[in-house]
Amino acid sequence: MTQPREYQTAGIIIRKTRLGEADRILTIYTPELGKFDAVAKGVRRPKSKMAGHLELLTYSQITLSRRRGLDIITGCQTIEGFLPLKNDLWLMSYGLYITELVNQFTAIEVPDEDLFRLTLTTLQQLSQSDSRDLLLRYFELHLLQASGYRPQLRECVACHKPLQPVNNSFSASSGGILCPACAGKQPFAHPITVNAIKVLRFIQDNPLDAVVRLKIDKMLARDLEAVTRGYLKYLLEREVKSAAWLDDLREQMQGMKPGQKTEQPAAKAIPEQNPEEV
Repeated sequence: MTQPREYQTAGIIIRKTRLGEADRILTIYTPELGKFDAVAKGVRRPKSKMAGHLELLTYSQITLSRRRGLDIITGCQTIEGFLPLKNDLWLMSYGLYITELVNQFTAIEVPDEDLFRLTLTTLQQLSQSDSRDLLLRYFELHLLQASGYRPQLRECVACHKPLQPVNNSFSASSGGILCPACAGKQPFAHPITVNAIKVLRFIQDNPLDAVVRLKIDKMLARDLEAVTRGYLKYLLEREVKSAAWLDDLREQMQGMKPGQKTEQPAAKAIPEQNPEEV
């Protein structure tokens, strides 16, 4: 059966790339079509009516026309603009981190409605939750599960014995926790505390509303971040670019005076990929 030339889908803009003088290639993540690229013609012109509906971190209803190469966007309407994220550098750094991970861990045109809902819910919660570090850890662990890389946190991944309440080690190459006896055979395994394992298990096994109610100190938060970041880096075989930007912003904020704001216009804050990255 011949597909209709025109079609519509709702999706989140997770990547944009300059094309020519006025166009962009957009990567759109949808629940029913998965991830795909499309061309937005003239969207970089100052008078473009579509520009505001096709920015990064925007959930839009999009009309497309099928072409031999990339499909062309012919219409769009914002469903949710996530304006609090775009008006705050700190929140936006989280949002870009999330969309970069989605882009890296998903294949073209492979739909996953659960992962789409996870992504949408996480972006919605970023501006509402006071536990944003835990929100990111929740997203990372459940993204890993959806991608088939759920870390083993209940038993030693080498000897398969139940973990004891002592300081064990996390091995990214092994995909989980190593007991003290097995950790010595893995030179790149990093120590992980009992509390860190408990929190990671809780995040892995509980809904988001329960996870964001947890109270953890900054040291434990950084320990959790080191574990998940290290695992993601190993799987991707590179650093997550937006994670480095998040770290730089954190360092800047630590040096700011109390009460000083980080708001900055979105156009200056959102990086745009180079054409050669497509």
